[in-house]
Amino acid sequence: MLVSEFDYLLPAGLIAQEPLPDRAAARLLRLDRPTGALEDKCFREFPELLRGGDLVVFNNTRVFPARLYGRRSGSKAQPLSPHNPAAREFLKGQVEVLLTKQIAHDPNEWECLVRPGRKIGVGERLFFGQGDELAAEVVARGDFGERRIRFDPAPDFFERIERLGHVPLPPYISREDRPADRERYQTVYARERGSVAAPTAGLHFTPEILGRLKERGIETAEITLHVGLGTFQPVRVQNVAEHKLHSEAFSISAEAAERINRALDENRRVVAVGTTTVRTLEYATSISGRVQPGSGEANLFIYPGFQFRVVGAILTNFHLPQSTLLMLVCAFEGRNQVLAAYRHAVQKRYRFYSYGDCMFVE
Repeated sequence: MLVSEFDYLLPAGLIAQEPLPDRAAARLLRLDRPTGALEDKCFREFPELLRGGDLVVFNNTRVFPARLYGRRSGSKAQPLSPHNPAAREFLKGQVEVLLTKQIAHDPNEWECLVRPGRKIGVGERLFFGQGDELAAEVVARGDFGERRIRFDPAPDFFERIERLGHVPLPPYISREDRPADRERYQTVYARERGSVAAPTAGLHFTPEILGRLKERGIETAEITLHVGLGTFQPVRVQNVAEHKLHSEAFSISAEAAERINRALDENRRVVAVGTTTVRTLEYATSISGRVQPGSGEANLFIYPGFQFRVVGAILTNFHLPQSTLLMLVCAFEGRNQVLAAYRHAVQKRYRFYSYGDCMFVE
């Protein structure tokens, strides 16, 4: 199976650059699995699309401002937030660091992506903020330009990150992040800090929609998967099966595991909000066939041929061509049907990617 088989054409004008003022006003493309039938809806109708016995599972991770602009050792250049991080050339001495994963055994140590990557070696010191409020040393190199850095201890580390950091908007959003993104690039039910990208299918929910789920008696549960490189890393091989997914930290409470297992025992449908929820649930059942409570590292790569044990329906945004997220949706529904749905979405001018519209595959 080739990565090129998961390609599609998308006009650049359909990539959403801004969120809608009303989260629930997003469009929803309903895809029926047995028939492949498509139906154009509004997300506000989502509660009525659910069955009475459904269990809806959310990923309650919280995005933190993980993009830092700083300077390299030996430079006095003052860091400036670039207007377009994807296209900007850095001035001498400037550096961008995207924190992707905190190392469990050392809370001061992080995996990260750096720019300009080739010039920053092990042992180099990096500084962030006026007066060098945060300082770090590069301690190791990783694959594909990754680095591991260790920050100097700071008792109020995350307070400084919140003040100095920028919302890590994806590179296809060609604008600088703004203060409003701190709230809008976040689900309304986000609780557990740790993600560098939002679980975007959840961005459409509002307190009103959650209230309507409760009114209808729809059961819900929350799990946590901190979105890191495993979710958005590009696929650099031609053969899908050769791709290796980065691990991401997850946690499932005993209460959530009990609700999910009970739904499965009663043959009720588990509806996953987002691909991160799908991967967490399917990883948690990969050993015993039951959702196991606890925490750990998940690196399950789902592509066509995968046998789903838990998830019976998926709410998901539209994903990049040749991405692991698109492959996951194709594994659930079938490549031909999913790509046909994407062609329909393009024709009907749906908004794509993080701040875009969504699909409900059931």
